[in-house]
Amino acid sequence: MITDPCILNDVTRCIGCEECVAACKKINGLPAEDPPPRVGHSKDGLSATRWTSIFRRPGGVNVRKQCRHCLEPACVSVCPVGALQKTPEGPVIYDKSVCMGCRYCMMACPYGIPHYEWSSVNPSIRKCILCHEKLKSGEIDRPACVTACPKEATLFGSREAMLAEARRRIEAQPGKYLPHIWGEHEFGGTSVLYISNVDLSFLAWEDPEAFENEPLPERTWNALRKVPYEFLGMGAFMTAAWWIIDRRMRLEREGTVPPPSSEEKGGTDE
Repeated sequence: MITDPCILNDVTRCIGCEECVAACKKINGLPAEDPPPRVGHSKDGLSATRWTSIFRRPGGVNVRKQCRHCLEPACVSVCPVGALQKTPEGPVIYDKSVCMGCRYCMMACPYGIPHYEWSSVNPSIRKCILCHEKLKSGEIDRPACVTACPKEATLFGSREAMLAEARRRIEAQPGKYLPHIWGEHEFGGTSVLYISNVDLSFLAWEDPEAFENEPLPERTWNALRKVPYEFLGMGAFMTAAWWIIDRRMRLEREGTVPPPSSEEKGGTDE
């Protein structure tokens, strides 16, 4: 498997055929048909059963959306149980067996990628894992979405190679592309890159210069680190309330409930 694997999306070549979507569903065992829009489905088409989608923009521009596999992923930094992990090879993967359903990762990700299985009896977070296990085992040599693309709008290789290809295309046809590689530096960099003839700010990169070289964990942790303490405080309160109520119910069953105090009567005895 390639170390530091990366996908390059060339927006100018995408025809919106959704072959990548179908290939992703097939290799990951996801249902071919998407359920009707409901809670957990975003406007861009991503859901717990749709890990990549084609975001159709005005003017016939098609933009593929998937997990960016950040170099320093916020979702991994905020997961309290390690359900999300950045592998040594690079892809960010997910272990359903240890997830506790807190959904911190959904709050932390600026791209709106992780989605929750709201309709499942055993729900978890689902997202693109870059076909990691199949790539690692050698079963495939590139992600299924890349293989399925008929126009080479999606390429796969090392991050260094994909950055070089992006620069080559921009330099070869400067009138065709904006002079920017989305994902090269934003939020510390991602392993899914974009070159385009239109501004891609709507993909959460509203101000690339403001976030250049600033990893996401540094922005999210200051806020989310306080959440576990709130959970602990509420847990302690609920435990104490349960103990008091349970004790009183046991005493009532035993017929040994103590008389109410003056405070419980609403005043003091005269």
